[in-house]
Amino acid sequence: MSDPTPAEERELYRKMAKARALDIELVRWQRQGIIPAFPPALGQEAAQVGAAAAIDTSRDFAFPMYREIGVALALDVDMYGYLGNHNGNWNGGSHDPVASRFTPIQSVVGSNSPHAVGWALGQKIDGLDGVAVAFVGDGGTSQGDTHEAMNFAGVWNLPVVFFVTNNQWAISVPFSQQVAGGSIAARAAGYGFPGVVVDGNDVLAVREATIAAVERARRGEGPTLIEAKTYRRGPHATSDDPGRYRTLEEERRDAGEDPVDRYRASALERGVIDEAFIAEVDAEIVAWLESIRTHLVSLPARDGSEIFENVYAELTPDLIEQRADWAEGARA
Repeated sequence: MSDPTPAEERELYRKMAKARALDIELVRWQRQGIIPAFPPALGQEAAQVGAAAAIDTSRDFAFPMYREIGVALALDVDMYGYLGNHNGNWNGGSHDPVASRFTPIQSVVGSNSPHAVGWALGQKIDGLDGVAVAFVGDGGTSQGDTHEAMNFAGVWNLPVVFFVTNNQWAISVPFSQQVAGGSIAARAAGYGFPGVVVDGNDVLAVREATIAAVERARRGEGPTLIEAKTYRRGPHATSDDPGRYRTLEEERRDAGEDPVDRYRASALERGVIDEAFIAEVDAEIVAWLESIRTHLVSLPARDGSEIFENVYAELTPDLIEQRADWAEGARA
C-alpha cells in the first residue's frame, strides 16, 4: 500500500468539498419542493470519499444504502441519474449501475449486504478478483440481513468489505442504545474475520484502512468489517427533526472537528493544496451545483402508473383493483 500522491490528495479534497456543497444544497432544494426527500450525509464526507478511494471500478463493486452520496460522487457516478432516485425516478434515469459499479440506492435498511455477499460469491465461483464493498450504517447492523450476510461471508471466506459508518444515531436512537458492548467492529470476531476501527473524520486514515481490507479480500483472505466512527450532523432525513431527541449544543459538542475543515487545514499545512486551488474548487462547485439544480427542475413529473410496473410478472387481484382506483382518481 502506498501513500496518496499530491494529485490524489487534491482529488480527495475536491470530492469532499463537492460532496459537502451538494449535500447542503439538496436539503435546501427539498425545502423548496424541487425534490421530495433527501437523507443528508453532512459530516460523513471523509468516511465516504476515503472508502471510495479504495474501490477499483474496473473490477470491484459498491453496494450502497441511501446515504452514500459522497461515495457515488467519488466514484464518478452520473449524479443526474443518481439524484433521479431522490426525485421519484424508480430506475435512476441515466445512472447505469453496471458501468459505474455502484448499485441503485437501497431504502430497506440492511438489504444491500446480502446483495454484496451474493456478488462476492459469484466472483469466487468464477475465479475473478473483484471485491464487494457494502456500505452499512450503525443502525443497519441491528438488522438481520446484515448479520446473515456477515455470517455467510465468513463461512465462505468471500471477498467482501463491510464498511460501517457509525454516525452515532439510528434516526433518533443513540448508539449506546443500539449496540451492547460499545463496538460494532468487535462483532466481526463472531463471524471469523477481522474488525477494524478507524477515525471516520480522517479521510487518509479511512482510505488506508479500506485499501488494506480490499487488498486482503483480493488475496483470498476473506472479509473485513470496518467501523468508521463519525457523526451525523443534522437530521436523519429531511422529514426528521433532530431537535426532538438532541439539542444543538449536544450536536456541536459530540460531532467533533469538521472533517472537511480538518482535511483542508492539514492539506494546506503540508503544501498539498493552496488558497488558489481552494478558490478554483469553489468556483467549479458553484457552476456544477447550478447545472444540477437546472436539471432537477427540468425533470417532468413521474407517471403514477409506474408504481404498478416492474414488481410482479402478473399483477395480483388487489393490485389490479388498486390500479383501477388510481386510474379513476387520475382522470377526476
